[in-house]
Parts: sequence; C-alpha cells; structure tokens
Amino acid sequence: MRKMKRRDFAAFGLASGLALTLSPRPGQAGGNPMPGELRKAIERPPFAPVLGNAAGDITLTEFFDYNCPHCRTTVPEIRKLIGSDPDLRVVLREWPIFGEGSEFCARASLAALKQRKYWEFHSGLMAIKGRADEASAMRIASAIGPDEARLRRDMVGADVEEHIAETMALGDHMGLMGTPTFIAGNDGLFGKQSAADLARLMARARQDLS
Repeated sequence: MRKMKRRDFAAFGLASGLALTLSPRPGQAGGNPMPGELRKAIERPPFAPVLGNAAGDITLTEFFDYNCPHCRTTVPEIRKLIGSDPDLRVVLREWPIFGEGSEFCARASLAALKQRKYWEFHSGLMAIKGRADEASAMRIASAIGPDEARLRRDMVGADVEEHIAETMALGDHMGLMGTPTFIAGNDGLFGKQSAADLARLMARARQDLS
C-alpha cells in the first residue's frame, strides 16, 4: 500500500492545456488541496459508471484494469464499503494499461453501460480466473444478454473513446503508479486495499472537504 503524496496532483494539466497551481490551505503547512478543475475531471466525467449513491456527499474514484489481480480482489471490498456508507458515490474509471485484451474489455464494459448491463459485465470480468480478453468478454456478453451487434458498435463510440482517453491522460499527468488507484478528497491509495483502508480514506476525504 502506498499513499500518494498530495504533490502528485500538482503535476496535472487538463487536456485543454490549463496549468493548475496549488497553494497551501490556511493553517496547513504541508499538502495542498486538489484544484476544482482536476476534481471535476476525476469525479464528474460525462460518461462513466457510477455505483452507490449518485447524489452522495463524497466520491471515491477507482482507476482499474480487468487484468489487474488486485483490482479483482477489491470488488467485494467496494461492495462492503458501499453497503456500510449510504452517502458514498463511487466512480469507476476504466484504465486499460495491460494491453489489447484489457482495452477490448474496457470498451465492451463501457458499451454495456449503454444497455444497462455494466455491473453484470464488470462483475463477470472481475470474477474470471484467466486473462481478460476479447474471448472472455464475449463469453460474458453471451451469458448476460446485451445486444452483441450494438455492443460492438458502441465500443468504438465517441463517449467510450473519450472516457478511455481522458482516463489515460489523468493517469499520465498525475503520475499514477498503476492499478488499482483510489482517489478521494485530496488523497489517494495505490494497490490492494481492504474495506477498512478505503473507509479511512473516505473519512480523511470528508475531513478535507468539510
């Protein structure tokens, strides 16, 4: 487990070229608050899966890849956290950094969102034992029943392209180490996390934003 340093956020510039400058909070000698533009880019993408309470008071964002073993083990921990925190909003950012199979699965899952099948698709891919790739994704599609022709069309749609491109840009510009990465408030965690680890992150985030 590695807690991301708050200065990691200072390196980020939005795709528009806007440079973001951080300044310490009043009474705080150390870390800096996340700029509003960056927080919006991370937490409020125009097209992304949202779990938990869509109107919750705090957002946890996970950057993940279907071929990341720790991402797979974190799924039940996220469920626990949502079950114990009724005011939690969770945003899933598809970050396919483990090759072509990961990218196909990310695109297929985001396309499934348009048919209201995202959670079934996501859970199915996270539960497989082998590599997540086109074959495994289409087996899950056959099992859960989205329109496969539409799924393949939507996989190359502009909103899917933009979600993946923006997530890649966020990861690069913030210098994220890999998957899974969790961000809430002004802090983040990298690597395998328990529900208790994530609950502590949320508690800090609520304190940051209060």
